[in-house]
Amino acid sequence: MTEFTPYFSLRNLSGRIKLISMGIGKVALVSVSDKTGIIPFCTELVELHGYKILSTGGTAKVLRDSGLETTDVSEHTGFPEMMDGRVKTLHPKIHGGLLCLRDNEDHCEKAAEHSIEMIDLVVVNLYPFEETVAKLEVTREDAIENIDIGGPSMLRSAAKNHLDVTVVCDPIDYDRVLSHLNDEPALNRLRRELAIKVFDKTSAYDRAITEYLKKEEEGPDLAEMSGFSECLEIRSTRVQTLRYGENPHQQAALYGNFFEYFKQLQGKELSYNNIIDISAAVYLIGEFEAPSLAILKHTNPCGVASDFSLEKAWDLAFATDNEAPFGGIIIMNNTCDLEVANKIREIFCEVIIAPKFSEEALNIFAKKKKVRLMVAKTGFGAETLSEIKSVPGGYLIQDRDHKRPNPSTFEVVTERQPTDEEWKSLLFGWKVVKHVKSNAIVYTKGEQTIGVGAGQMSRVNSSRIAIMKAKDAGLSLDGTCVASDAFFPFADGLIAAADAGATCAVQPGGSVRDKEVIQAANERGMAMVFTKKRHFKH
Repeated sequence: MTEFTPYFSLRNLSGRIKLISMGIGKVALVSVSDKTGIIPFCTELVELHGYKILSTGGTAKVLRDSGLETTDVSEHTGFPEMMDGRVKTLHPKIHGGLLCLRDNEDHCEKAAEHSIEMIDLVVVNLYPFEETVAKLEVTREDAIENIDIGGPSMLRSAAKNHLDVTVVCDPIDYDRVLSHLNDEPALNRLRRELAIKVFDKTSAYDRAITEYLKKEEEGPDLAEMSGFSECLEIRSTRVQTLRYGENPHQQAALYGNFFEYFKQLQGKELSYNNIIDISAAVYLIGEFEAPSLAILKHTNPCGVASDFSLEKAWDLAFATDNEAPFGGIIIMNNTCDLEVANKIREIFCEVIIAPKFSEEALNIFAKKKKVRLMVAKTGFGAETLSEIKSVPGGYLIQDRDHKRPNPSTFEVVTERQPTDEEWKSLLFGWKVVKHVKSNAIVYTKGEQTIGVGAGQMSRVNSSRIAIMKAKDAGLSLDGTCVASDAFFPFADGLIAAADAGATCAVQPGGSVRDKEVIQAANERGMAMVFTKKRHFKH
């Protein structure tokens, strides 16, 4: 057991009591799971700043092996570790040394009475619980054993008493702490910052444990049925401050791990609107397995096509609307090669996204330095993350509308069955229309969009706009399929489509006037399919 170092107190002119050690220097308690940088950090604490090191288990061994004199916590407390290390730092000599207010005479007297030595610096990071439960083979027993108890307790005690105790929970802060130790005003400011970081870290740690145990308790089937947890906690690290938001007078920032999914090869810094558009583009192109290309503007697709040749897919997509793509987003699900790049360079666009760019394509785009080239590093649209929107006083959260259509659940409701070519058109249109802002209407022929109508207050107006766009582009609507994201509330929308040349329709169905709409389709010789699934996109 180490000899207790006595203290006496002097009251300074401000009335604050200052504890003065009559023996050794200050004490640092070090117990880390992540040992990155711990040896040079503790070496400088001891050799340059005169700290005594208290430590536990594996950390103590690492420090001793490096040549640093280290006192075991069990020796310091006079109480052995027990129960497989579950009980080692939960002791009054530890928490008293952390929580004692140095300017409180009663606290100091009690510390002296019970031989409690002050602890001035705490360096603790926690058992890797989240990394443990992320492993496929993890057992409940492994997870439980990786719930840290002593670590959070020491961190919270030290953070509560941050006026006197410096607390470090992240190796990234080691250098800053060392550089501030001889500057008391700067160290005091840093202590407050580090204390906040501790409470942030421990609250996230507790939330991860809670979520894991809830899932374990519910089981996968019940978890699927039970929906969302009672408490929504949104935690994310800021990775980039953006120039502005949707408009120059709005401030904005990007949080999270967006750049784990994308790599920017060239071009200006991404804007708020670019990031929104990129997200919409990736989810849209993720609908298609065949080589496909889409052009989007303000998250709405203005041209989409699939073809064995991406060069041909570009021609078909661009033909849908050769005005809207100006300043838009282009995405493809295959390598952007020389042929496609030669086509795209003819127009101004903000962002081009592909899983890969050929060297020839990169050379072409290098001449357009402002164009942002983005590599999608993971599968397109593979993530099924929830969607969250802020509302006054709270948040809305929902599952992303990511499930692909299942034609076996569709129902042909008209007298005439769709032809094979119409089936091809309606399946393609149904994939596109769910990515168009409601009210949404999309005309398709084969695997090409012919006209797109988005975001109108009435469905018939969306249809009229789609028809107008197709005619302005010089495309024929004869033999097209019309896809509607929600049911036709009246027959007028379907009739307008038929009059324009559509021979097939796909829609969810479910209107009180379905019979009238079906009758209108039959009277015009149209085939119509009900999907029984709506795709509103607000």
